[in-house]
Amino acid sequence: MMARDVLIVAALLVALLLVRALVLVRSRGSVLCCLRPMPGERGWRVGVARYAEGRLKWIPLIGLLPRPRHVIVRRGLVVSGRRKVGPGEFFGFLEGVTALECRSGEFGFELAMGYRALTGFVAWLESAPPGAHLDVA
Repeated sequence: MMARDVLIVAALLVALLLVRALVLVRSRGSVLCCLRPMPGERGWRVGVARYAEGRLKWIPLIGLLPRPRHVIVRRGLVVSGRRKVGPGEFFGFLEGVTALECRSGEFGFELAMGYRALTGFVAWLESAPPGAHLDVA
């Protein structure tokens, strides 16, 4: 009886995580985006990016907390490089992905996204109000 209860709780937890992931991905204004703090420190983490009020809010796709893990402010964001992601970097499940090397204050990171999400990101950067400091390589 005890093992069955544990199994039910585990199944409910997995179902809740799947529903959370679906809601995040299908939310309006959200795009699938991978983030890696300072290249080489950790592996890529899959998440969802949301644009709001001059900020990019990055929320991990798998997790318990509904709040963003990273908030990247457009003002002062520096994009210093762009590269195609190698075939072995994402275990082969993503193709045609571009990684952007970025810095926001002291936080250095890479963002990886597909062509459509990249187009939206560049449009978001370029739509900054006049006088905003943007540094895009």
